[in-house]
Amino acid sequence: MNSSVLLIVVAAAGLVAGFLSAYFYYKVSTSKKIEEVEGQARQLLQNAQKEADTIKKEAQLEARDTSLRIKSEAERELKERRAELNQLDKRLRQREEMFDRKIDQFDKKEYNFGKKERDLNSREKALQDKERDSEAILKKQSEALEQISHMSMEEAKAELLTRIENESRYEAAKIAKRIEDEAIENADRKSKEVLSLAVQRYSSEYVSDHTISTVSLPSDEMKGRIIGREGRNIRALEAATGVEFIIDDTPETVLLSCFDPVRREIGRISLERLIGDGRIHPTRIEEIVEKVRKEIDATIKEEGEKAIFDLGLHGIHPELV
Repeated sequence: MNSSVLLIVVAAAGLVAGFLSAYFYYKVSTSKKIEEVEGQARQLLQNAQKEADTIKKEAQLEARDTSLRIKSEAERELKERRAELNQLDKRLRQREEMFDRKIDQFDKKEYNFGKKERDLNSREKALQDKERDSEAILKKQSEALEQISHMSMEEAKAELLTRIENESRYEAAKIAKRIEDEAIENADRKSKEVLSLAVQRYSSEYVSDHTISTVSLPSDEMKGRIIGREGRNIRALEAATGVEFIIDDTPETVLLSCFDPVRREIGRISLERLIGDGRIHPTRIEEIVEKVRKEIDATIKEEGEKAIFDLGLHGIHPELV
């Protein structure tokens, strides 16, 4: 009985000891695992902090590089703008100098024109002197003619006067025609020179108001049709009209640039008709432009004739109408 109890007690003590051993082992093992997990967590946190610091530094460096690049580009663009302005100012000064030189040339040509006019007056006076000389010779010729043909004095005089009058009229008509042609040529040349100088002088101030026309489009898709494949249509338009067609980002609008208002108007009307017709190709462009040019020429001539009639002018050369 005592031995059985002793065994039970010993067994119970063994169980308790085993349980306590297992408990302490589990606690120690769990504590180590917790310490390992906490160590790993601290390591991950440190790594994350380092990575965050690295990313922050890289971002700061990238921001600094971007700022420097933007500043450098801005300075370069500003430098280019200044260079362009200096170049533009240089061209303007050169244009003003050229304008002054052409004014001097114009004054010289005007002086030469006056000299030529005086020469023509001298020629006219010489012709009058020749006519007086011919009258002096008339008597001698009439006497010789009377002796040869046995004409009376009055008959010989009438014959000579008729011949001299015809020859004088012919020579006078040739001289008058030459004087008129030279005057028209000089006036036309000088008017073109004055207009050219005026355009060069004031084009920079008034170019946008006086050399640009606009044509409205039904939609931006029409721009592609106006340009055409490989730019054929727009090149045909510019070649036929002598006008520059500007197609940019302006919505539903085409700009026409040309110093000649007549060419610019021909280009504007032609483009509007091509848009309305819908058939836009080089052959059709040439047909429309030629038709519009004839209409504009007819209108200009009609208005010129009307102005001459209203002013009561007579004897105006047809080329000046």
